[in-house]
Amino acid sequence: MDLLNNLILGFGTALTPENLMICLIGCFVGTAVGVLPGLGPSTTIAILLPLTFALEPISALIMLAGIYYGSQYGGSTTAILMNLPGEASAVVTCVDGYQMARKGRAGPALAIAAIGSFVAGTIATLFLATLAPSLSRVALLVGPAEYFSLILLGLVGVVVLAKGSLLKAFAVLIVGIMLGTVGIDPTSGTSRFTFGFIELSDGVAFTALALGFFAFGEIISNLAKPADDATVETRIDRLLPNRTEMAEATPAILRGTAVGSLLGLLPGGGATLSAWIAYVLEKRISRRPQEFGQGAVRGLAAPESANNAAVQTSFIPMLTLGIPTNLSMAMMIGAMLMHNIVPGPQVMTSNPTLFWGLIASMWIGNLMLLVLNLPLVGLWVRLLRIPYEVLFPAIILICCIGVYTVSGRPFDIFIAAFFGLCALIFVKLDCEIVPLLLGFILGPMLEGNFRRSMLISKGDPLIFLNSWLSVVLLLAAVALIIVAVLPNIRRNRETVFEEA
Repeated sequence: MDLLNNLILGFGTALTPENLMICLIGCFVGTAVGVLPGLGPSTTIAILLPLTFALEPISALIMLAGIYYGSQYGGSTTAILMNLPGEASAVVTCVDGYQMARKGRAGPALAIAAIGSFVAGTIATLFLATLAPSLSRVALLVGPAEYFSLILLGLVGVVVLAKGSLLKAFAVLIVGIMLGTVGIDPTSGTSRFTFGFIELSDGVAFTALALGFFAFGEIISNLAKPADDATVETRIDRLLPNRTEMAEATPAILRGTAVGSLLGLLPGGGATLSAWIAYVLEKRISRRPQEFGQGAVRGLAAPESANNAAVQTSFIPMLTLGIPTNLSMAMMIGAMLMHNIVPGPQVMTSNPTLFWGLIASMWIGNLMLLVLNLPLVGLWVRLLRIPYEVLFPAIILICCIGVYTVSGRPFDIFIAAFFGLCALIFVKLDCEIVPLLLGFILGPMLEGNFRRSMLISKGDPLIFLNSWLSVVLLLAAVALIIVAVLPNIRRNRETVFEEA
């Protein structure tokens, strides 16, 4: 009964004309972002983050969430039509989706991707609405020692699941944690790592860091790549799949939804990993594995469902524990902090309208995306014809205006530009940037809970071993590290990321 009352409250918030329009804008922009290669949801959220400052907190989160899960829908369009994934999680969609298009089945392929995404998003959102309250109540009973262990496990998971070298991922994570400590020490009141700049007394601005690494950095990287002259075929003869195709796709959609719903909860799991695991699972259990890569319906339905389910359930740790599982969730936490909302279990009790309004908007957004995706295929594909040389000056201008709007200091624009150059260096060194931002977000939380634990125990580090939950979390972190460095696991991990 409580769930029903909470959903009524949420739909009452999400169905206001203003929030419906905000949700539609977010879904539309997210789909367009998914279609355009090189401009992912994290970059777009970073660009639009300052523009949401004038909105109400619930409206800002609804729009950013729409961009996030909308990009997963849009990424499948160009992956199917021209073998060009607009979003990283759509890479696996190319394998069978593009082959279906080459055989004249582009319409059914797009429909299966859209239906699978809608079903997965709906089921995963129900999973979110059911699980989040219980997890939030448990989180209220967790002390600083348990939180420290949980955050540590999350950071270890981010490193282990990051693409590329484990050592490089760990080094990037440490850099992110160090950037999070810049400013005034909350305990002693002394300055740390400000290097004499008064502007850094309040710490590194989140918008400057996010836009620098993920907007300016993406622009510089994309300009260094050769132009793609590929042509796009927009003619689609038949849109809806037949009964045989739907009968084959339905169980794959359900299995992909289950895989994505679970992996979306893990730090560093996210949509891309879920899509690949769902694809591998379908190929392993198939009686005709040789069809995969040749236009298999299951090879398209499972990963598309998995990545959208993972997107929805990744909100659970962010909303209930205040811990982001991926880059986009870190951006969402940044948006909440900009609006003076501390993410964590208290959000559900102190601001239920925001919490349940956001969840209700996900159902509405998934329905909007189903309506947007299929009739507007031609429009999304035509976006690819816009030269990047036309797009990037406008993006840079929006970024600079956004950074200055939030802080009112030109200094932050220079900081963002500096981080943009750092992002280019990271790319040249083949370093994953995701651990940096997650370290920046979680580092202060890690430090704060460690200090509170030490104060409670009067300096005794055994406090982290006094709780069975803390011990289990620490052992899980150690086990993750051990498993990741095993030779066989390491080789398989590198092979998966090379394929991705």
